[in-house]
Amino acid sequence: MRFVITPAAAAAAIFTCTAFAQAPYPTRPIRLVVPFAPGGNIDITARAIAPGLTETLGQQIVVDNRAGAGGLIGTELVAKSVPDGYTLVVGSSGVLTVAPSLYSKMPYDPLKDFSSIALLSYVPIVLVVGPSVPARTLKDFIALARTRPGKMTMASPGAGTTNQLAGELFQLETGSKFLHVPYKGAGPALIDLMGGQVDMLFDQLSASAAHIKGGKLRALAVASDKRNVAIPEVPTMAESGVKNSDAGTFTALMGPAGIPREIIARLNTAANKTLGMSATRERFAAVGADVLGGTVEQNAAQVKTELAKWTRVAKAAGIKLD
Repeated sequence: MRFVITPAAAAAAIFTCTAFAQAPYPTRPIRLVVPFAPGGNIDITARAIAPGLTETLGQQIVVDNRAGAGGLIGTELVAKSVPDGYTLVVGSSGVLTVAPSLYSKMPYDPLKDFSSIALLSYVPIVLVVGPSVPARTLKDFIALARTRPGKMTMASPGAGTTNQLAGELFQLETGSKFLHVPYKGAGPALIDLMGGQVDMLFDQLSASAAHIKGGKLRALAVASDKRNVAIPEVPTMAESGVKNSDAGTFTALMGPAGIPREIIARLNTAANKTLGMSATRERFAAVGADVLGGTVEQNAAQVKTELAKWTRVAKAAGIKLD
């Protein structure tokens, strides 16, 4: 049996394929994965940009918390998803640059398995303690820690996170020794910290700011080169006598490798427009986050630079998690 394709049929087929290839993006809701539990810095960032992205793109942005393994589970999920622009992740220092510097085996390559879209924010780390810790200053805290080597508990959102590495760096610089207690996200860690179940947390300021202002947590120092406008009364680590302890978290909108360039361009434009909205900027400012934005290339460069930095720190500190 022979099939004859008429010129009209061929033209129709070509038209259909072309229309499919040039279908407008997006045409359905977009999943924005947060690889941590609700309540932490990455979750706050995602929920701060979701309304603006929804408005700009004309499709609902669905925030999907996929916590576990210090953010690796949710991040891997996105790395292995279909590169069609409908599954994205709020990447961060922890999952893109810190964890790869600590683990010899990773479920993804931060430089090869993702499409960079746009930088979102930068938040410094702040050392916060709960009600069970009597120290009121960083100097008193260090003195207290030295009397309890290996006994004071240091919570973190998970092994291999920026929070943990910031704490490890602090221990090296001060001669302190803490007992690391990893959680499945900053939210659960903060709950236990406020409840007195753990002593301290090196946390992203965005996640702790409200609790600090509300008096539920005590901030001892900010790990940055300048005080933060959200908590201007809290000194920096350097002001308190601890140098070389600066640490923070950048966040970035990322997707799996292979997303078409035109979709990446559309998302980059939408992200920058969202970051320029007064409502978005106010949300970031309220938690001490600096708005970033910029080009796809700047995003990719940030990941590469931070990865090299934390790899050097981990090697110098002799920290390895496997």
